[in-house]
Amino acid sequence: MALLDRQGRLFGKFSILDIGAIATILIVLIGLLIVPGNSGSSIAQMISAENKTVQVDMNVRGLSAANPQNLVKVGDKVNIIIRNQPRGDVIIKKVEISIPKVVAAKADGTAVYFDDPRAVSTSQSDLVITIEAIAKVSNEGVVFGNEKVKVGTSIDIEGAKYLIRGSAMAVRY
Repeated sequence: MALLDRQGRLFGKFSILDIGAIATILIVLIGLLIVPGNSGSSIAQMISAENKTVQVDMNVRGLSAANPQNLVKVGDKVNIIIRNQPRGDVIIKKVEISIPKVVAAKADGTAVYFDDPRAVSTSQSDLVITIEAIAKVSNEGVVFGNEKVKVGTSIDIEGAKYLIRGSAMAVRY
């Protein structure tokens, strides 16, 4: 019995074109499930990710606002924007406001910290905002709306009266 017959069938039973089509489909499926795409996560990794409550501490430096304590409030539901793309809603869990400090050396060499007079005169303050939401957690990290959030990721939060830009300084789940 010949390997190929006159109709192009392998062992007289399987068409070479059919085998090629099946192999192509299998390669595409393997590529979709295993190989990471543009987001850096494969479909298999995203399917295995579980939804958890995630808290992100957001560091905001030099916010110019007259009354930041009346602007950003605990319990507010705000939009989160990661890398200039809206990624859903989050809840503000904690807000810490401080005035930027300046360090000066005393005569004996010890350091003394005091409020930066430039920041006080221009109504600048530093904030640490803790936001919370349900996000996907996988081996690769935390994913908000198909965007990974890691320490250093640029994050904006948008409320009714403000748009504040900061960066993630801690991610907990």
